[in-house]
Amino acid sequence: MIKLKQAVIVEGKYDKIKLSSIVDATIIETDGFKIFKDKEKLELIKTLSKKCGVIILTDSDSAGFKIRSFVAQTLDKKDVIHVYIPDFFGKEKRKTQPSKEGKLGVEGVSKQAILSAFERAGALCEDVGEKKDKTEPITKADFFIDGISGCPNSQQLRKALLKHLDLPEKLSSNSLVTVLNTLFTKDEYKKTVSDVKKLYGL
Repeated sequence: MIKLKQAVIVEGKYDKIKLSSIVDATIIETDGFKIFKDKEKLELIKTLSKKCGVIILTDSDSAGFKIRSFVAQTLDKKDVIHVYIPDFFGKEKRKTQPSKEGKLGVEGVSKQAILSAFERAGALCEDVGEKKDKTEPITKADFFIDGISGCPNSQQLRKALLKHLDLPEKLSSNSLVTVLNTLFTKDEYKKTVSDVKKLYGL
């Protein structure tokens, strides 16, 4: 059991049940898209974010990203950590058929996958970011320089990089920049892109 100081935002009760067996933290459900109209719960999330910070952990499908985006835009960026689970395809045990996009939600992935996702986001580390020199951050300009955007095979390279890092394919460029700056120094990022190019023949 991992103890977290931040509150964790998830989509539904089954996600909360799953997460409760892995982390010791305040866990808030959005009840799916109901959060869009639930002003009281949104105010609670805002209060928690200011008091102790929040971690947003939603499914990696389109609905999950819409909910994540809606909640995040109401909060101060410095109070939010985004945790992304990789794209795992399959069906949750309690369901009779897979979701529309065929991806497992938070409730359906393994404990280890969730812990790894938290670790990648720096949510399980003390003094996140202080161990790396952040004087020269990774930017979207680097994506162009390194071929992740603006080149003929950029889409393939981006997809390969996301797969290599166990990140969901729907991750936006802005979110990818944030994640990469959490994971790597600029030199480490450059080496990772180079390794991915060699590994996938790009």
